[in-house]
Amino acid sequence: MTTTAQPTTTARPPRGAEIRRHELAAFLRSRRERIAPEQVGLPRGTRRRTPGLRREEVAQLSAVGVTWYTWLEQARDIQVSVQVLDALARTLLLDASERAHLFKLAAATDPAPGASCPSVTPALRETLRALEPFPACVQNSRYDILAYNRTYARLMGDLDAVPPEDRNCMLLVYTDSDWRASIVHLEETMRLMAARLRASMAGHLGDPAWKTLLKRLERESPEFRENWERYEVVGNRSKTKEFLNPYVGHLTLEHTDLWLGPQAGPRLVTYTPKNEETRDRLEKLLELALGPREAARL
Repeated sequence: MTTTAQPTTTARPPRGAEIRRHELAAFLRSRRERIAPEQVGLPRGTRRRTPGLRREEVAQLSAVGVTWYTWLEQARDIQVSVQVLDALARTLLLDASERAHLFKLAAATDPAPGASCPSVTPALRETLRALEPFPACVQNSRYDILAYNRTYARLMGDLDAVPPEDRNCMLLVYTDSDWRASIVHLEETMRLMAARLRASMAGHLGDPAWKTLLKRLERESPEFRENWERYEVVGNRSKTKEFLNPYVGHLTLEHTDLWLGPQAGPRLVTYTPKNEETRDRLEKLLELALGPREAARL
């Protein structure tokens, strides 16, 4: 009797996307399990068996469906938007390295202000330093702060203490207490910035980073929602701005935008003093930012 050899089958090695999904699922579970409910404002209760947060709690805090988030931790083949990844990163209290790892596993581009920008070259950073004591920074049309000098870092509080993913002028003006307290004409500034954002956003309506910023502003600031619903549009222009600096007092500055390319993309933002009193106070602000030892070398 002859036997017919049965065809042998070999398991198909997992593809790159499948490997990433499993790594993403494991990473999310590990980050979820390390967070105590109290860290995100939830009661621990007496019947909690799960270490850290439950899946439904992560879903609720991130404004996504429980089933969808469960599938994500099960490495199902589903699409993940950058808005959801951004929300998960905040819910899970990820630091900058963990956030970057999350987006890499999801094969997505991080829309946060902390992302790198090719326009910010070493030469441009040196230019920012050379402008001191005048405050200066590099922003894009979405108001992300891409780079800044030491005087700008102290212009409205302590920018170095703000997480890189939150270094966006719109977010700071509408949600950060230090920035809000430092702007003399706050209501006018907020309304103008919302109008400028709407004008700029016309060319980026499908951009995930813009949609992420807009949704976060609408979620966190009733004042922004009110100004956004006015549908006002304003172009870019130089103007005089007044600040009540927490370190040196009142500053009157001339705001100027210097565009770094032919399109309305990244721009160098400078603040020059309108009077001698402001100039002297900027010198003092730089000394405070540098510290006594470094200031003595100038």
